[in-house]
Amino acid sequence: MRDEIRRSMPLFPIGIVTKLTELTPRQIRYYEQQELIKPARTDGNQRLFSFNDVDTLLQIKSWMEKGINIAGVKEMLQQSQQELKVVQQEERTKQEMSEKELRRMLKRQLIHPERPGRTHLTHGELSRFFRH
Repeated sequence: MRDEIRRSMPLFPIGIVTKLTELTPRQIRYYEQQELIKPARTDGNQRLFSFNDVDTLLQIKSWMEKGINIAGVKEMLQQSQQELKVVQQEERTKQEMSEKELRRMLKRQLIHPERPGRTHLTHGELSRFFRH
């Protein structure tokens, strides 16, 4: 999570981004105008780009060099964002499932007296600790 926060921090002015991406300022402004990227702005209205913005610009540049037009690039970026959301949702679900499984295991160990670490609590007394 920390890496994602660092990668999304607006750090680079347009001059640095042009050197990193080998795009012209005009191209970068055009991609912003087409809503392919959305750099942050300072109080003085200067654009500041994050590592993620630079990665996106490099991806756009690659697609454009392969002959994909702006409409195609927009569609491919939308697909990439949707795929990223699906992966993030799967990770959250996986984490939630592992927590649920941990609770189930704990519940089984506490309820079954024949197992090591027996407890004197009854099932009814344990129910307040488990919502499921």
